[in-house]
Amino acid sequence: MMFENLLHFFNDRLGSLPTNGLRRAQVIRNWYREAGCTETEVRAIKLLKEWLSAQQLAQFNAHRYFDVIGCHSGKRYRIRYGTATNVYELDYAGRPQSALCFVPNRPLAAGDVMLAQKIALETDEWSAVAVAKRFVPSWH
Repeated sequence: MMFENLLHFFNDRLGSLPTNGLRRAQVIRNWYREAGCTETEVRAIKLLKEWLSAQQLAQFNAHRYFDVIGCHSGKRYRIRYGTATNVYELDYAGRPQSALCFVPNRPLAAGDVMLAQKIALETDEWSAVAVAKRFVPSWH
């Protein structure tokens, strides 16, 4: 009951925040997400964000994923936060059709892996897909 009262209290308070307040709340949420990261991971995420378009950055900040369009096929792919098994080919409605796993040949921070996947799909999609392992997506 106490938890429920707190939830209502915060919903009432957050519901009245203006748009810039919501942006601040999003920044704070992202800061907490990255607080447990190593310095290397934080730098990798910062670099990734510098390479994202405005729309991709908004997606990443809100959901920890972003969509890219393959340069050869025009297919849409979703790159989720992670270092492996994190690339999904989407259908016209945004549902995962298949999943791909392709990563650099050495261990890197998640932001660096995601940036490499983005660049690969946007500049040499066929080569990236050719080396990728396909698997059945595990989310809807």
